[in-house]
Amino acid sequence: MSIQGTCTPQFEEVRAEFERNFAERGEVGASVHVTLDGEPVVDLWGGVADPVTGQEWSEETIVHVFSCTKAATALCAHILASRGVLDLNAPVAKYWPEYGVEGKENTLVRHVLSHQAGLPALTDWLPAGAFYDWELVTSALAAQKPLWQPGTQHGYHGLTFGFLVGEIVRRVTGLSLGQFFEKEVSGPLGLDFWMGLPEDLEPHVAHTIPVDPTQPGILLPSLFITAMTQPESLPGLMLLNNGGYMAPGESDSRAAHAAEMGAVGGISNARGLAGLYRPLALGGSYNGVRLVEESQLPQMSDVAVSGFDAVVGVPSRFGLGFQKQVDNTYLPPNDAEGLLMPEEAFGHTGMGGSLGFADPRARLSFGYAMNKQGPGLALNSRGQSLVDAVYSSLGYRQTGGGSWFA
Repeated sequence: MSIQGTCTPQFEEVRAEFERNFAERGEVGASVHVTLDGEPVVDLWGGVADPVTGQEWSEETIVHVFSCTKAATALCAHILASRGVLDLNAPVAKYWPEYGVEGKENTLVRHVLSHQAGLPALTDWLPAGAFYDWELVTSALAAQKPLWQPGTQHGYHGLTFGFLVGEIVRRVTGLSLGQFFEKEVSGPLGLDFWMGLPEDLEPHVAHTIPVDPTQPGILLPSLFITAMTQPESLPGLMLLNNGGYMAPGESDSRAAHAAEMGAVGGISNARGLAGLYRPLALGGSYNGVRLVEESQLPQMSDVAVSGFDAVVGVPSRFGLGFQKQVDNTYLPPNDAEGLLMPEEAFGHTGMGGSLGFADPRARLSFGYAMNKQGPGLALNSRGQSLVDAVYSSLGYRQTGGGSWFA
């Protein structure tokens, strides 16, 4: 497998693990990018973007990064908070009055960001294509009674997060989520990252290769097993009641790429993911573009909720919109995927294994994107091997559970 791009000598271990992903771990097409003190130290890509045509993965290839999008959406909220126009401790209804009904009157903005809002799914059945109709989904969320008392527990809002946070952004700014992100983040930073992909960029998209659960050795997480066997459960409602968005192949449709879905709809690559986090690894700004004041970073990186996740069914840890390291390696193999990185780091995985994060202590940002999905929502062995190689290259050590420390 021909690997393209550059890698500084200090990080040759990352190149070696990237090559091993193709040779030993079933990688098809992927990219990985790392910055240190704002400078690229790893910028690699390789493999096949389209196995049907044989089109190679190029420097310009982009791909659906699923829940890595949540970090971009959360960043938009933190930008507004840093500017003093959004109070994360205020009720959502202050900015979105229609939301303050059915027991949601005291739901805080921070509850939405930390997956405590009690709206991980909608209970009234959605029509086909509903996720491409912003007003339909946000109106339904505003009208629904929460599935638990907001603020009392957390559960992954896997598909609703983007509509909830994105509507708050829209109410504060008058811009759609995708418009605000382009105006304030991806445009100024020059990122290959879109929430609402222009049609002329479709030829650059590597279509997703989903997991085949019938293949030997594939272990589906409890989340998916519960959804398939108990469709009225929280996992079932989340994965089945979305207007068909989670049907095989639908997320790679032109309609899905064009829609602004701030939980799962982002299109990017490793360079775009690492570039999103680069300012956050450097005190909130990079190359003259300040996203947030440095004083905002603790609200992004500090743990807001930790413990059993009422939707995913395994432990999870979140800041306000960002994932924190979590060691689930002690769980049964089908639920053992986690995210092993230093405690100071914060970021987000995407379904199948993509990842972006910032580590302010190391002044490092990281991005990994691929087209062949692993079976879970978190990081699998391909992405984790790259993270491990980055920190090994920096001289970090691992705890007994696998997390990294300086």
